[in-house]
Amino acid sequence: MWIPTEHEKYGVVIASFRGTVPYGLSLEIGDTVQILEKCDGWYRGFALKNPNIKGIFPSSYVHLKNACVKNKGQFEMVIPTEDSVITEMTSTLRDWGTMWKQLYVRNEGDLFHRLWHIMNEILDLRRQVLVGHLTHDRMKDVKRHITARLDWGNEQLGLDLVPRKEYAMVDPEDISITELYRLMEHRHRKKDTPVQASSHHLFVQMKSLMCSNLGEELEVIFSLFDSKENRPISERFFLRLNRNGLPKAPDKPERHCSLFVDLGSSELRRDIYITVHIIRIGRMGAGEKKNACSVQYRRPFGCAVLSIADLLTGETKDDLILKVYMCNTESEWYQIHENIIKKLNARYNLTGSNAGLAVSLQLLHGDIEQIRREYSSVFSHGVSITRKLGFSNIIMPAKEKGEKKLFGFSFVPLMQEDGRTLPDGTHELIVHKCEENTNLQDTTRYLKLPFSKGILLGNSNQTMKATKESFWITSFLCSTKLTQNGDMLDLLKWRTHPDKITGCLSKLKEIDGSEIVKFLQDTLDTLFGILDENSQKYGSKVFDSLVHIINLLQDSKFHHFKPVMDTYIESHFAGALAYRDLIKVLKWYVDRITEAERQEHIQEVLKAQEYIFKYIVQSRRLFSLATGGQNEEEFRCCIQELLMSVRFFLSQESKGSGALSQSQAVFLSSFPAVYSELLKLFDVREVANLVQDTLGSLPTIVHVDDSLQAVKLQCIGKTVESQLYTNPDSRYILLPVVLHHLHMHLQEQKDLIVCARILSNVFCLIKKNSSEKSVLEEIDVIVASLLDILLRTILEITSRPQPSGSSMRLQFQDVTGEFVACLLSLLRQMTDRHYQQLLDSFNTKEELRDFLLQIFTVFRILIRPEMFPKDWTVMRLVANNVIITTVLYLSDALRKNFLNENFDYKIWDSYFYLAVIFINQLCLQLEMFTPSKKKKVLEKYGDMRVTMGCEIFSMWQNLGEHKLHFIPALIGPFLEVTLIPQPDLRNVMIPIFHDMMDWEQRRSGNFKQVEAKLIDKLDSLMSEGKGDETYRELFNSILLKKIERETWRESGVSLIATVTRLMERLLDYRDCMKMGEVDGKKIGCTVSLLNFYKTELNKEEMYIRYIHKLYDLHLKAQNFTEAAYTLLLYDELLEWSDRPLREFLTYPMQTEWQRKEHLHLAIIQNFDRGKCWENGIILCRKIAEQYESYYDYRNLSKMRMMEASLYDKIMDQQRLEPEFFRVGFYGKKFPFFLRNKEFVCRGHDYERLEAFQQRMLNEFPHAIAMQHANQPDETIFQAEAQYLQIYAVTPIPESQEVLQREGVPDNIKSFYKVNHIWKFRYDRPFHKGTKDKENEFKSLWVERTSLYLVQSLPGISRWFEVEKREVVEMSPLENAIEVLENKNQQLKTLISQCQTRQMQNINPLTMCLNGVIDAAVNGGVSRYQEAFFVKEYILSHPEDGEKIARLRELMLEQAQILEFGLAVHEKFVPQDMRPLHKKLVDQFFVMKSSLGIQEFSACIQASPVHFPNGSPRVCRNSAPASMSPDGTRVIPRRSPLSYPAVNRYSSSSLSSQASAEVSNITGQSESSDEVFNMQPSPSTSSLSSTHSASPNVTSSAPSSARASPLLSDKHKHSRENSCLSPRERPCSAIYPTPVEPSQRLLFNHIGDGALPRSDPNLSAPEKAVNPTPSSWSLDSGKEAKNMSDSGKLISPPVPPRPTQTASPARPTTPVSPSPAGRSPLKGSVQSFTPSPVEYHSPGLSSNSPVLSGSYSSGISSLSRCSTSETSGFENQVNDPSAPGPGPGPCYSGPEEPVRKESKTPPPYSVYERTLRRPVPLPHSLSIPVPPTAEPPALPPKPLAARSSHLENGTRRTDPAPRPRPLPRKVSQL
Repeated sequence: MWIPTEHEKYGVVIASFRGTVPYGLSLEIGDTVQILEKCDGWYRGFALKNPNIKGIFPSSYVHLKNACVKNKGQFEMVIPTEDSVITEMTSTLRDWGTMWKQLYVRNEGDLFHRLWHIMNEILDLRRQVLVGHLTHDRMKDVKRHITARLDWGNEQLGLDLVPRKEYAMVDPEDISITELYRLMEHRHRKKDTPVQASSHHLFVQMKSLMCSNLGEELEVIFSLFDSKENRPISERFFLRLNRNGLPKAPDKPERHCSLFVDLGSSELRRDIYITVHIIRIGRMGAGEKKNACSVQYRRPFGCAVLSIADLLTGETKDDLILKVYMCNTESEWYQIHENIIKKLNARYNLTGSNAGLAVSLQLLHGDIEQIRREYSSVFSHGVSITRKLGFSNIIMPAKEKGEKKLFGFSFVPLMQEDGRTLPDGTHELIVHKCEENTNLQDTTRYLKLPFSKGILLGNSNQTMKATKESFWITSFLCSTKLTQNGDMLDLLKWRTHPDKITGCLSKLKEIDGSEIVKFLQDTLDTLFGILDENSQKYGSKVFDSLVHIINLLQDSKFHHFKPVMDTYIESHFAGALAYRDLIKVLKWYVDRITEAERQEHIQEVLKAQEYIFKYIVQSRRLFSLATGGQNEEEFRCCIQELLMSVRFFLSQESKGSGALSQSQAVFLSSFPAVYSELLKLFDVREVANLVQDTLGSLPTIVHVDDSLQAVKLQCIGKTVESQLYTNPDSRYILLPVVLHHLHMHLQEQKDLIVCARILSNVFCLIKKNSSEKSVLEEIDVIVASLLDILLRTILEITSRPQPSGSSMRLQFQDVTGEFVACLLSLLRQMTDRHYQQLLDSFNTKEELRDFLLQIFTVFRILIRPEMFPKDWTVMRLVANNVIITTVLYLSDALRKNFLNENFDYKIWDSYFYLAVIFINQLCLQLEMFTPSKKKKVLEKYGDMRVTMGCEIFSMWQNLGEHKLHFIPALIGPFLEVTLIPQPDLRNVMIPIFHDMMDWEQRRSGNFKQVEAKLIDKLDSLMSEGKGDETYRELFNSILLKKIERETWRESGVSLIATVTRLMERLLDYRDCMKMGEVDGKKIGCTVSLLNFYKTELNKEEMYIRYIHKLYDLHLKAQNFTEAAYTLLLYDELLEWSDRPLREFLTYPMQTEWQRKEHLHLAIIQNFDRGKCWENGIILCRKIAEQYESYYDYRNLSKMRMMEASLYDKIMDQQRLEPEFFRVGFYGKKFPFFLRNKEFVCRGHDYERLEAFQQRMLNEFPHAIAMQHANQPDETIFQAEAQYLQIYAVTPIPESQEVLQREGVPDNIKSFYKVNHIWKFRYDRPFHKGTKDKENEFKSLWVERTSLYLVQSLPGISRWFEVEKREVVEMSPLENAIEVLENKNQQLKTLISQCQTRQMQNINPLTMCLNGVIDAAVNGGVSRYQEAFFVKEYILSHPEDGEKIARLRELMLEQAQILEFGLAVHEKFVPQDMRPLHKKLVDQFFVMKSSLGIQEFSACIQASPVHFPNGSPRVCRNSAPASMSPDGTRVIPRRSPLSYPAVNRYSSSSLSSQASAEVSNITGQSESSDEVFNMQPSPSTSSLSSTHSASPNVTSSAPSSARASPLLSDKHKHSRENSCLSPRERPCSAIYPTPVEPSQRLLFNHIGDGALPRSDPNLSAPEKAVNPTPSSWSLDSGKEAKNMSDSGKLISPPVPPRPTQTASPARPTTPVSPSPAGRSPLKGSVQSFTPSPVEYHSPGLSSNSPVLSGSYSSGISSLSRCSTSETSGFENQVNDPSAPGPGPGPCYSGPEEPVRKESKTPPPYSVYERTLRRPVPLPHSLSIPVPPTAEPPALPPKPLAARSSHLENGTRRTDPAPRPRPLPRKVSQL
């Protein structure tokens, strides 16, 4: 049965208990437990560290300790009865233990180890205390060491300062607040400003003498020497060294050490030296040989000196090596140390370069007893003490024993015949010679001899023969019994000379004070003896002499003789009748004060009144004891009369020189010392009344003399500190006069430091729990007199600027703290009755209002962080407890007096403001405390935040309609309160927001003000670390519940939802900002928050702030392009105007034009650093326009040069194309801005999929990487985890114009491939239906996913969210077509690169040819024939007829390309690869045979093969081709080639799918635009022989142009895949990006996939582009007519091509039809006959050029072509309403001047919000165009292009609405 325990209440766990039994409580060793019940060896209770969990545990696991119980029962509290120091040690060590481990985690090794040592020392000391065997003094010493270490550790760990009294913690509730403040301030001063020690000591330890010529024993003598006064100031420390220079007796190290003690601070200066004299013991001369003589001589050896100031730099015990100078001349030995100090050491030799005296020197500071405690090991062995010379005890040097030969002697008497001692000074003594065996023990033999040459006796003739020799001595008397003064001897022997008494008393003042104090008792006995002898005659003289002696003891030099006089008065004074004379003379002097002109002597008398009264009181006591108390009334009357005289002279006002006020000041300064003497004779009330009357007689005029006022206040202070004031009876009498003077000084704001000290002493005597009537009455008096003036004083001193000096600032802080402590003490003592009396004392509401405003303001000051030091938590908690108690009293007065018609906004606002900052104090945030500290605070004070929060709510509810005055002003403060993580506080305060919304709705019909204020404050508060996820949920749930029944519920829900979403983003932002490095999470979170402020809240200022925060993040992460885009957001809000803007963020006050200019320059710089030069050019043009409009040609010139430099960088510097990755964030553990969303991210340079995935996993270390690309299900979305799904995607450029244009260098095109990308694509192959094991291509489908972003990349972030995704499926046939198109495109690109010598080697082309030809021979494209050309497939898929025909065309086209590629390959192949080339040629003919191709007959017109830089070269020896029937006319260089009518497809351009595929195989991919058709010869040995060609086969030589450079070898790892058959290749290489059937388009996408991508196959743009006519025909009109008349599909007219000229500005002329003129090689060139017409299918490109050239040379040069916009001729065939085509491409050959005749579209990256006029090209860059041709259109700008495509329906059919931009001008930011 469980029984409540009676005595077993508290214990410590001595063994860990796991608590595995039912209801078991898990315990660890060292836990303290409180026991509630017991049963059969088991206890039930709880651990004090977690009192909420109760359970059972074995009683044997607990060691019981004594404890006392408070509040027995359910809420009992157990307090251990052990020593308070032990309790503090235990609690502190527990707290330190946790922090100590954290030091190790934070790698603070130094503090970790130091704290470990301190903890071990505390544990050792704790054991000593617990044993209990220590003496009282030793226990006190141990506790002192414990508390010193506890304080050190608390300071190092940033814990609170602990107030202590006699080494024990004090309870703030048991002492007054002023006393608590003093304890805290004392410990704080001791910690921060250590007291400088006035006493210092020098520890000397002799180590060795290092010298090469030793061999004799040495004597070493240390002493201190004052070089300024040229005298020694200490005794000498003597020790001996052996022959090796080491101290003798090495086993006794204490003999090698000495402590020079009692050095003053004035002696730690440069001219105090340590001198070391070394004397050798041995032969007479240092170089003499050793002889048989055993006599040992003491001869000088050397000297060393060291300034004591050299030791002040550090207290080190390291050995010092002192230079030893050898003595060469013995006559200078006595002053060798002086010469060395004066740097006259050139006359002395050093003992050696490596020689010297090794000593250890250390300065010790503090009292000698403190030194003994701190360095007990030094004193434990009995170290010798070397004292300072002077007035102190002297340790005489020990007498050396040893037999010495005596050859002479001298002597001098110490006492003279008249009783005086030998005078101080130098004395020349006579040296008396003596025989060897002379015995001087008989003093009578020499004492009668003369001793000094100045005093010769007449009968000493026998000794005068030795007077040539003399011995000099210097004497100095230090004695308390002997004197050298004759006047002092005469006074002491006054009885022998009675006639000299008057003279002796007069001469007493002339005697040196040191002589008087030496004979103090004898002198006092003499004086009082003379007074008893004849008081009438000598009374005044004795009184004056006594005053002189008393004042002599006031001197600091003799201050320590006061105890001697006190002892004399108590024990030796016997003048029982002296009081009469003393009172009489004293009254006589006081009565003469007001009349005397010279007051110096009277002031001396008044200074001595303390001891005069002591003699009076002691004399009266002796008289009473002797007479039984006779004449008591007479004595009282005398005292009364004396004090009346005093009161009279004190009441007089000084009218003249101020001598009277000086006398008054002298009396007041010493008067409080009389109180204790009067108490020996009178009752305490009598003395209190006497003092009250005396102090009350002081003049009340405060401006008479400031010095007198200060002395008066000091007198009041001493009165309060006196024993008289401690008695409650006397205190009540004295309190009014004390308060009167305090009030007077405080009102004038004078002597505040003294006033603060007095007030502190007043309140120190009033205990907190004192409920005595006298104490309550005292509080009444103090409240009435001082409360108001105290509040005003605190306001006054805290409003002053603090002094600059550190000492003055500390003094200022001290006086403020003391006044605050006094106020808190007073308020804590006030009861309900006091508060009621206080409130009733105000006559009007205005007075009450002023008082409340005043006290609320003071309270706000008191809770400032700087009011008390950071570690004064105890003091802060006490202050807060007093404040909240007072506020609860005063809130009633606020409700009763200032509501309804008396409502006062100012006082209510002050109240709420005080309450809010009270709750927000750092010292009240219990969540930050350690568990033990939090438990103590809650037990003592509770959670004061909740109490104040409830009071706020109560007062708010009382306001009624006056609440509107505080909306929206109080929203921010109340919001700050609700963000505190205290559930009760939040539940109380959050409903106030509903109330505010309701009242605002009533007033305005909406609550826009509430919304605006909430949003503004949330950002600043949450960025400070306030708020959490729990608050967001609580805010949402409480307010939604509150507004359920409101009529404005809908708008309220909207507001709450908006604020909640903002909290989500702010919390995410704060969490992300805690990370160390800048990562994608930080940037993404900032972007999310920025967009939220822009789109949902329309907060322009916050929007701009976060723009700059994002900008800083980008700069830190070196995302310069993104930084430029980010800053551009702010730039778009500004205009080129002169409107002034205020100072904002880092921007100064400037005009809008200046700020926009600054932004433009910063953006250009970042675009430059990010290698996004095209965007920088646009901004250069814009700002150049502004400069030009202002005629600022200097800056215009600079801007044009900058623009030119950006153009140069585009052409000269290399840029890497980034890869793009799709990232899905799934699961509830992700932040809100990422949760269950997918993004596309722009990778870093050289970053591949694996590196990107690892980076993402590092940013989200708890995330799980998904290993598939399928869309996750709902389970993943709702999982309490993090899932990452990452794969590479292909960018789809929105504008194809630049990419398709001929002649544009690849380093220009590369920009448009990866910039302004909205759409990305990803393909996933899969099998549908039954898979054919023999031919998998029959069922191989491709799932194509298109992703559309909310913003294009790059932008303000490296990643953007996917707004829309589209999924389509491509059939196997469509897939096959796309694979072949891509492969053909790859081949043409490689051939072109090889042909124009852009490749450094031919290996990529070799591998690609080998892969295609070998695969075709071994299966390859034949698998497509088996799959799609069979009758069964054709019949079952009649709709695929055109696609099958297209596949057939591509296969034939591939054969043509391969044939030409082999020809190019033959020309460039190295000799060692010729066998491989021959093998390829042989395999190629086998391939043609397998495809059923023997010769390209005229009936089958081959598809033209386009090359971007012109037709491939062919062998010079090629046979001339047959001419076409119309060959006599000039053949256009690029006329379209025709297919038979059955061929419905144009192969003029190829999809970039093949280039994507080949990039996966070889790492190379280029696109081509020209087609070369060549009929090979039947010979298979070499393709360099003459070829025969059908008349319908056209051949053309290429024209060269720039092409993209080759990639590095690291992209060639997958080349071996080219040797695989289609079924064996990886799906990612074969089926990357098939073209959508509905938007089939043949692209000329150069290099699309050649740059680094993790999945380079996904590179072909998928987009319908308006067909563009060929731009290479010289006969556009005729060509068009012929096409129209053919009755077949009509081709669009071809604009004329301008002739290439030297200057682009000159008019162009038609190119000569002679082909020979265009060939760079000699020989005639025959043009091939073009096909009369080319068929086009709807929606397909028709820019197929004709290739012409010399058949003899195989080379043709194509000039560059201009591009012009033409009508949509081709589209009109199928859709008359179709829009016109875009501009077509043009290219140039290498032999012609490298000048552009077509206008290259300017780069564009900056989103244009408004229509801007086009920026003209510089004249030097303009491109001539024919008069009939229109200028080529610029490529569409991202925003405009996007919108135009959306309108045409070709880009996106249902785009989501874009966020609207902010209003252009909201503020002057």
